Amino acid sequence: MLLMKGLKNLKDNPKTMYHLSNDLLSVSIASKGAELQSIFNSQTHLEYMWNADPAFWSKKSPVLFPIVGGLKNNTYEFAGKYYSLSRHGFARESLFTVTEQAKNSITFTLGFDKESLKVYPFYFKFSINYRLDENQLSVTYLVENVGNELMYFSVGAHPAFAVPLVQGTEFNDYYLKFNKLENSGKWPLSSEGLIEKESRGFFDNTDTLPLTKELFNKDALVFKQINSNAVSLLNHKNNHGLELSFENFPYLGIWSAKNADFVCIEPWCGIADSIDTIGNIDSKEGINAIESNGGFTRKWNLRVF
Repeated sequence: MLLMKGLKNLKDNPKTMYHLSNDLLSVSIASKGAELQSIFNSQTHLEYMWNADPAFWSKKSPVLFPIVGGLKNNTYEFAGKYYSLSRHGFARESLFTVTEQAKNSITFTLGFDKESLKVYPFYFKFSINYRLDENQLSVTYLVENVGNELMYFSVGAHPAFAVPLVQGTEFNDYYLKFNKLENSGKWPLSSEGLIEKESRGFFDNTDTLPLTKELFNKDALVFKQINSNAVSLLNHKNNHGLELSFENFPYLGIWSAKNADFVCIEPWCGIADSIDTIGNIDSKEGINAIESNGGFTRKWNLRVF
């Protein structure tokens, strides 16, 4: 059986930083949460990641596992027992171990331990691979069930990108460009962060979403089954930006903290509980299941320019 110290008190473990680089990009990832910290273009001298100003939000790119979003009353039921998990799960606060490393690629791994089993009764191995290829960063999630029973989970990304990205531009100069026309509504969040019963109109046969800080006054924009599999962050004043592409992520979140200078583009395999959930994890919307000794892989790519 796999046993790793995933939920150990991090006060005894310095926040180790790991680095990847090539002729175009330098990338930094922290061992805590296997969290992406920096994407720096050595030719343009642009930093694409949010600076994690604690006055607004002290994260940069938390990995969401084993749930995405919040649970009703922070609680779920499995096999007749109740467990508690905080929003987005514990991986983002856990210490990952580096299991493979090269100049342009690194893999972080987190496994179950006695502390994780108290809140999540599944024997898991969760690996995250970061790989550089010219001006692109690829991020691959591999979730494995190393136990003997069916395992339930969600996984998702939460990268925050600097807006404005380029000096001399403002937040309102930026917009999101989807690679397909969209007509879907957004799913509002309750004051407890739960999905409301009905969607509200949002996209109207468009591929463009202008960014304003007022857009996020009522929390994240949550979408189900959008047409697009790529979203670009662009601006009206220059040609610099980024494109985040993804496959087989059925949900998408777009978020910024109130009045903060960033926007998160979040592909998810999972979603917050609805306001009328009954709390069983095996019937939770967006939940994924893996048989014993099985695996689940998802990948997203980030191209910067």
